[in-house]
Amino acid sequence: MTLQKKILLGMLAFVPAAIGAEWLHLPPVAVFVLAALGIVPLAASIAETTEEIAVVIGPVFGGLLNATFGNLTEMVVAFVALKAGLVEVVKASILGAIIANLLLGLGLAVLLGGLRHGEQNFQPKTARLNASALLLALLVLLTPSAIHSTSTGLTDPVIEKFSYVASILLLVFYGFNLFFSFRSTDSLEMVEALETEETIKEVEKHGSKNVWKQVIALLGFTVILVVISEILVGSLEETVKVLGLTELFTGIILLPLFGGVVEYISCVSAAVKNQMELAVSVAIGSTLQVVLLVTPVLVLASLLFETPLTLEFNIFGMFAATATVLVTNSISSDGQSNWLEGLLLLILYAVLGVAFYLHP
Repeated sequence: MTLQKKILLGMLAFVPAAIGAEWLHLPPVAVFVLAALGIVPLAASIAETTEEIAVVIGPVFGGLLNATFGNLTEMVVAFVALKAGLVEVVKASILGAIIANLLLGLGLAVLLGGLRHGEQNFQPKTARLNASALLLALLVLLTPSAIHSTSTGLTDPVIEKFSYVASILLLVFYGFNLFFSFRSTDSLEMVEALETEETIKEVEKHGSKNVWKQVIALLGFTVILVVISEILVGSLEETVKVLGLTELFTGIILLPLFGGVVEYISCVSAAVKNQMELAVSVAIGSTLQVVLLVTPVLVLASLLFETPLTLEFNIFGMFAATATVLVTNSISSDGQSNWLEGLLLLILYAVLGVAFYLHP
């Protein structure tokens, strides 16, 4: 067992600690911190369980499963917050996931990988395609805010209808994007490589019985995640008041740190092993899922609640997210990276963090 797994296994103690803190009515800040720390090992367990199932069901369906459950943690936390009526926090967390994945996660990976291996290479074709898809989705998210800031006659119901239509279109594009990814030459070569004798032995080793165990484990971790997310969101409002933070800062900076920490670790681990292509794929791919899958699903799911979630985001938050995507695109377009580019991403993240902290 690696040191990383030992640490994550030990952090599972925060799960019952959070439940106990909520039951004993401890101060909201303590409950929030314990719940947030408890989400980290749950996210790691869900990711590991998903990968175990993917090994058995094959690379194509396994890739689809990973793509679907890749951001389950962020989706569950956002769904619970949406249910509680914290719409602005949910909107901020969506933008925060984009900013943290590309600036913090990828920035750490590029910096540490560059310090260890110097200049690192990856396929620019895939990076450019993903970056273009991300820019397209971001422009869709920017449209309602742009319309509102340039006109005065647009009503909230119209924005809501636009958001529902745009969400459906984003989901359609996400489906075609997955289809293209699986049918591309690189993906077919990857599938052939995966279907080796070693993979077959791995499948035989796991067996169908183990698959059902992993499915039950996945459902169990998800249920526990929902419970901890309820505790986290329940203590969020009081914690924000006590610490003097805004909903914008909490959603964009704080929540993504806990929900996405496993992905950041994966990015850094891959980069340090000189697997920069994997690191870039995890960072940009996860961000794509947030914009093309998580966000539209949350918008459509808000139909079930009193307060609708629209695609009209905070203007400054959209500026930060757009700047993040543009800077990431410029760095990844040549298929090369070095430690200075990683430092650039991290400095931009720090500057935006301070800006969001000061933003009223």
